[in-house]
Amino acid sequence: MAEAEGASGYIQHHLHQLTFDRLVEGASGSGGGFWTLHLDTLFVSIVLGALFLWVFRRVAKNATSGVPGPTQNFCEIILEFVDQQVRDTFHGRSELIAPLALTLFVWIWLMNFMDMIPVDLLPRAAEAVGISNFRAVPTADPNMTFAMSLTVFVLVVFYSIRIKGGVGFAKELFLQPFGKWLLPFNFILKVVEELAKPISLSLRLFGNLYAGELIFILIALFTLQAHVGLGGGALFITQLILGVVWTIFHLLIITLQAFIFMMLTIVYLSMAHEDH
Repeated sequence: MAEAEGASGYIQHHLHQLTFDRLVEGASGSGGGFWTLHLDTLFVSIVLGALFLWVFRRVAKNATSGVPGPTQNFCEIILEFVDQQVRDTFHGRSELIAPLALTLFVWIWLMNFMDMIPVDLLPRAAEAVGISNFRAVPTADPNMTFAMSLTVFVLVVFYSIRIKGGVGFAKELFLQPFGKWLLPFNFILKVVEELAKPISLSLRLFGNLYAGELIFILIALFTLQAHVGLGGGALFITQLILGVVWTIFHLLIITLQAFIFMMLTIVYLSMAHEDH
């Protein structure tokens, strides 16, 4: 793949999403438009979400009070970790927050972990069945990160109205922080503050995973120059070392980004539950 396309074509190939028109028409499909569905993002995220549900449901059904197996032990560690974060951060009462936080943390981590798979592996597998474009990292797609952040935003607005009431929510919009004499200014500031939450939440996750994916692609570009001989062997060893080092570092990044998204969601929902 890399040898035939050159550096620019190689990068562009890996950054194209699989859309419906590209699936039908091949690489000549436009792949544009606001309502264009990114089939690779949808497919990978749904599969990983189903994997998360299946594993945790299976562990819950087969849980034992005795010595737990490795899978049960691992799931319990994650569950206790998320539950502790919710207890420390969320100050309201809700049966939704802890399951939501657990789902976000594990699901986002799984989607981020797809960046650990060699960049050419899944695209080559997709090409083997006639699919010319396939991106395996859903969180490197801004559509996915914005969809999750907008869902959190809707929940924040819903709970703000539910806990504070319509009148209380309106007062928060128009009377804070400067009182009734600066009502229009208060409203503008509040709207900007609230819209900044989903935008920053989504762009932070997308930016980190997009950059990580791009670095893996750039490291893989060493293959373009790897020919038989001493020079090719040196480039291959360099690529291998860089890949291992960046994989170890990026593993910390994908975990941190999943944790940040989860924690900010808990914080935003906790603020929505404050009725004073």
